[in-house]
Amino acid sequence: MAAPQLPPAEALALHALVTPTEHGIASRILAKASGGNLTLFAFDAGQGLTEHTSPFDALVLVLEGALTLTIGGAAVQATPGTVVRMPADVPHAVDAPAAARMLLVMLK
Repeated sequence: MAAPQLPPAEALALHALVTPTEHGIASRILAKASGGNLTLFAFDAGQGLTEHTSPFDALVLVLEGALTLTIGGAAVQATPGTVVRMPADVPHAVDAPAAARMLLVMLK
């Protein structure tokens, strides 16, 4: 299967690229390459990702709402316009107390 691609030379509204799911989490891979990928997430209020690890560094860019990121046991409050680095191999989790959207950049 070919990697998903966004159309070239076109300005796209991020909020229109993923449809929120009531009582759930929606995601869309916007770009995927050997060096990493870019994924857009939409969380409904009260949703999140349970604690896990990744072998890659990740950057969370909050677009809307607010997220609580727990990284290595430390809680970080992230709001629109902020970026948080999650180091490779460190346990982390994501909680959305209210509806939120984020971009996740995975770097290999």
